[in-house]
Amino acid sequence: MTLLSAEKKNNEQAVRQGTQESVQDRETVRDTKAASDSWGVRGTAGATIAARLVFESVSHAYDGVSSVRDVSLTVEPGEVLCLLGHSGCGKTTLLRIAAGVERQRSGRVLINDREIAGPSTFLPPEQRGIGLMFQDYALFPHLSILDNVRFGLTALPAGEAEREALHALDRVGLKSYARDFPHALSGGEQQRVALARAIAPRPSVLLMDEPFSGLDRRMRDSVRDETMAVLRETRATCMMVTHDPEEALRMGDRIALMRRGKLVQLGTPDELYNNPVDIFAARFFSELNELEGRVLDGKVASALGPFPADGMADGQAVNLCIRPQALRISTAGGGIPGRIVGRCFLGEVDHLDVAVDGLSQTLKARVRAGQGFKVGLDVTVAVEPNDVLLFEASAPSHKGDV
Repeated sequence: MTLLSAEKKNNEQAVRQGTQESVQDRETVRDTKAASDSWGVRGTAGATIAARLVFESVSHAYDGVSSVRDVSLTVEPGEVLCLLGHSGCGKTTLLRIAAGVERQRSGRVLINDREIAGPSTFLPPEQRGIGLMFQDYALFPHLSILDNVRFGLTALPAGEAEREALHALDRVGLKSYARDFPHALSGGEQQRVALARAIAPRPSVLLMDEPFSGLDRRMRDSVRDETMAVLRETRATCMMVTHDPEEALRMGDRIALMRRGKLVQLGTPDELYNNPVDIFAARFFSELNELEGRVLDGKVASALGPFPADGMADGQAVNLCIRPQALRISTAGGGIPGRIVGRCFLGEVDHLDVAVDGLSQTLKARVRAGQGFKVGLDVTVAVEPNDVLLFEASAPSHKGDV
């Protein structure tokens, strides 16, 4: 072995040893951080001046297939609005149109009454004052965490841009990783970097495309809660895309439910859950026991007894929908006789399948666990009327969409 090759080998060993020590040091720091799960001090995120985001009769299509159909929608300043729906319903297309990544076929998009996209106007994304947070985080692998966060701060002097980026990283608890690269972080940490990058320029509107879908369920709740705290501190108007109804209920000031490119219902979480406009909306937020019935003398007769049919004409065929938690299962009598034919323990609750005479399908019930309900037990079934929904049977139900 020549002197040159020996020196080269020693250098390579030193580099490998240094790399291993660096990785070990990072893992030690990360373990310490993970133990504390620190997101930084609440109330310290930089605030912005929120803007109103408006869609006016927006439509779009891909290769002649409609993806958004005549959607009109206003997101108020400082509001968190969740665009909710199944894959392919048009919610991500609408977000891309707002961001300027996609140009709509017709209609207008306005921020604070200023047209940013319309028949004769199209501002590029960087001129809209909008922050973006993508589903896959879209971090640049060749840039450090700090450089990723200050990527959108090019209008600021270098020193000020670095201070703002470090401040945003500090708020999400990752300032100590500023010189690391994205591959060194876990999925949850990368999500926090993406959030820091989105809020660092203090945008008036923040768009989020299913930002929590890549996180495991154990981590998702805490990350969502901390993200909501950051959003409230920034005061930015936020439109978030999600396919998870629970997430929309937890995070949205209002929810815009979409189906096949159209806006089905817009309202607060309470309004969409308690007063769904149709059976599609009702199915989206909870499992349902669906029975067919007909209105007679202002009531709907069913195997579970009669139910009020306020506002429906006599003779009208209806879908009677009962949520599982509305069923009161008892061994003490006082209801319709039934028998438990299936039970699934879900921790705090038992999911029961109950057979009742006169029904071809079993009823789904959710009851508090530990009450001794077992398969084969004879019980009675009563219904809490507040969790009963009625819809005209003539309206298309599209059960396959849910």
